[in-house]
Amino acid sequence: MITLISGTNRPNSRARQVTNLYAQLLTELGAPHQILDLVALPPAFLTEALYHNTGQHEEFNQLARLAEEADTLVFVVPEYNCSFPGALKGFIDGLPYPGGIRGKKAALVGLGTGQQGGLLALSHLTDVLMYLGTIVLPARVRLPGIDAHLTPDGQLTQPLLLQLLREQAAQVAAW
Repeated sequence: MITLISGTNRPNSRARQVTNLYAQLLTELGAPHQILDLVALPPAFLTEALYHNTGQHEEFNQLARLAEEADTLVFVVPEYNCSFPGALKGFIDGLPYPGGIRGKKAALVGLGTGQQGGLLALSHLTDVLMYLGTIVLPARVRLPGIDAHLTPDGQLTQPLLLQLLREQAAQVAAW
């Protein structure tokens, strides 16, 4: 099973739109998948589901199970303040350790309003995932200038960016 993680808890985010687009590509490839949207994180999960409360918060545990059930994770990550969103880091920190996503495969898609397309976010997330023992696909997709290339209905107008997503999705489906 492939689990797509929309890497922010911001409602109606561009990350969720790109996640939906990626899901369409996986559907075209016949690859079973599910979406884990961080919008569903419990509001107080940082105090109620982490540290001494690990494993005791059922709402958080439902999301954690989606990650744990996956063979492969696809992180769709916006760049926030030169890194990835704190909600994603909090979610990862709340997963069982060791375990959780150790030994799983991961593909990364970054998006940003600038010309780096989330490069710093992907770099930081790669470090975290590798520390946790997650195998990261070398082909990371960056979507720069996302505001100019993503339509309100979640389609990419830049053919090259769509091609890069398609190629990565094919690698993920075959992995």
